[in-house]
Amino acid sequence: MDDIKKKAAERARKMGLAYAGALLPSEAHALMKAGAKLVDVRTKPELLYVGHIPGSIALEWQTYPGSRPNPEFIGELAAVTKKDEPVMFICRSGARSHGAAEAAMQAGWRETYNVLEGFEGDKDDQQHRNTVGGWRKAGLPWVQG
Repeated sequence: MDDIKKKAAERARKMGLAYAGALLPSEAHALMKAGAKLVDVRTKPELLYVGHIPGSIALEWQTYPGSRPNPEFIGELAAVTKKDEPVMFICRSGARSHGAAEAAMQAGWRETYNVLEGFEGDKDDQQHRNTVGGWRKAGLPWVQG
């Protein structure tokens, strides 16, 4: 696991990120299997209709409807994780989870990670997701709502 964390830390350094690291989906899966917490920050409808990762913790970063910041996010995170354990964040494509990883680090979590590519990855040339990167494209475990 140390190799994965070192690679993630190097990516974060190259990207100018303040938190512990930037993980690829397969790396996040390996860390999750080793006991790290994976927090999925997508909205409840996304989890229900697009799918979710078994064993992940669902905490909305932005509320639905309206996409407003969830004012209870840090408190909800504190209720399900410890500040001295590794915590990984994932969303659809890696943008919201970046914000969550930063916020958690600023709130005192010592080891926060963003999962690059997210659950669905970036859009392809036809504006479709799930073909360019992401947890699902990598063939990692997930279930439909």
